[in-house]
Amino acid sequence: MPETQAGAATLLWRAFVPKWAYAPLSGEGAGRFGGRWNPVGAPTIYAARELSTAWAEYNQGFVQHPAMIAQLELKGARLADTMDPALLHEFDVSADIHHCEWRLLMDEGKVPATHHLRERLMASGYHGVIYPSFMSHGGTCVALWMWNEPGGPELRAIDPEGRLPRSPASWL
Repeated sequence: MPETQAGAATLLWRAFVPKWAYAPLSGEGAGRFGGRWNPVGAPTIYAARELSTAWAEYNQGFVQHPAMIAQLELKGARLADTMDPALLHEFDVSADIHHCEWRLLMDEGKVPATHHLRERLMASGYHGVIYPSFMSHGGTCVALWMWNEPGGPELRAIDPEGRLPRSPASWL
């Protein structure tokens, strides 16, 4: 049912605007604009379990924008696998949630079903969700609502040679 990580690490891929390369663990962009699994004001990390999926999700099938791609290591997260029928049944949600028109609903001032489920999952102790990619058939994504807080999962960017910039000034 839920995917819980004890000591094992999950590797994720994150593609994001290069300007923010110094902050690969910031969820502020999603917090500023809202997303499929988060309302405005709730920072969220969106990543993929496959490199190709991260690239496809970043570009959304449109113009191939320049991107910073980082591999992340996630430890100790309790993730709800929304592709698991048992989990959907437990929360009385159908698989149709994956087709939620979240952006349209947010633009209309409504709360998407994914945001309602997010609240229920968080209340049940989940740190995020696993969901199917819309841009990469067979790919999977993760939306993480809690990371690097006391008692929460650990998330770090894999940067063995220290190549990620440390501040925005690195781009000047």
